[in-house]
Amino acid sequence: MASRNVEDVKDEIIEKLENVIDPELGIDIVNLGLIYEIDLDSVGACEIKMTLTTMGCPLTDVLAEMIERELQPIAEIKQVNINFVWEPAWTIDKMTRYAKMALGIH
Repeated sequence: MASRNVEDVKDEIIEKLENVIDPELGIDIVNLGLIYEIDLDSVGACEIKMTLTTMGCPLTDVLAEMIERELQPIAEIKQVNINFVWEPAWTIDKMTRYAKMALGIH
């Protein structure tokens, strides 16, 4: 079986991350705009740079576990590293139109 290109794998990663629902807001982390960057190297190390809606959020470990569980079935990924960052700070402007509508934000 031919190996997939990195962009195809990244597309699948994004699809899987859309299944990770923020327990407090009930919206997935992609549409909330929490995912800043996804890198996948040639040996299967996947690095996800993301933020949270508030600093000191108690859900850091829960979200990390949910992300790792979602990405586990992707054959090209051998290791997941989640890097929580606070710059740039998250704002509602990072949310998709879908997320804003779901939360009643205009």
